[in-house]
Amino acid sequence: MTPRTAEERQRAIVRAARAAGAVDVAALATELGVARETVRRDLRALEDHGLVRRTHGGAYPVESAGFETTLAFRATSHVPEKRRIAAAAAGLLGDAETVFVDEGFTPQLIAEALPADRALTVVTASLPVAGALAGAENVSVLLLGGRVRSGTLATVDHWTTKMLAGFVVDLAYLGANGISREHGLTTPDPAVGEVKAQAVRAARRVVFAGVHTKFGAVSFCRFAEIGALETIVTSTLLPSAEAHRYSLLGPQVVRV
Repeated sequence: MTPRTAEERQRAIVRAARAAGAVDVAALATELGVARETVRRDLRALEDHGLVRRTHGGAYPVESAGFETTLAFRATSHVPEKRRIAAAAAGLLGDAETVFVDEGFTPQLIAEALPADRALTVVTASLPVAGALAGAENVSVLLLGGRVRSGTLATVDHWTTKMLAGFVVDLAYLGANGISREHGLTTPDPAVGEVKAQAVRAARRVVFAGVHTKFGAVSFCRFAEIGALETIVTSTLLPSAEAHRYSLLGPQVVRV
């Protein structure tokens, strides 16, 4: 059934964006039987409500309390950009001997890029991160216990945060579903937010690593302010003027 009202149309657009990972204005206009300008108006309304972010010619869904992408999906999007960011983030290790590595695909790539020729202790809630490092000769892996979330294959809840609260780590590598100057770092799930917040409290230095599409996006649960970060690592797809605005809040911003 073709959506008749703007509300029905916008619900259909959100469903399509969440199913496919992105939507195209021209394709939506054809599918919905409306003018492209009508679709653009719908996308502006949806962006105002925090449900999508517009791009040139389309939009992609914002992760929220009701929608979160899986680790499998994240492993297929912006991969070259994520690899550049991960390599640069791993280069910020310095003299750290104990490291927290967050859940998510970019943190997993950071873990894989860490130097293999020196002794490191890595604390993580992520099963894929633990698996990637478990065979490394010089790396000691501490996997935080707790309930495993199926979409991200990471542990959460009080078991996880209690164990993490017992550590002081030299450096924490964090991801987020959104980062904005006004609302800080956010994630859809309160249980995940608690683990990330505890990691910030446990770390002497905090590095955020994320692709350009995370910037300006706001999810449900705030777990850190921009000022808590030592460094933000992203790509040159984030405009330099916007990177400068983030740097004014405290962190160094590295674009690769």
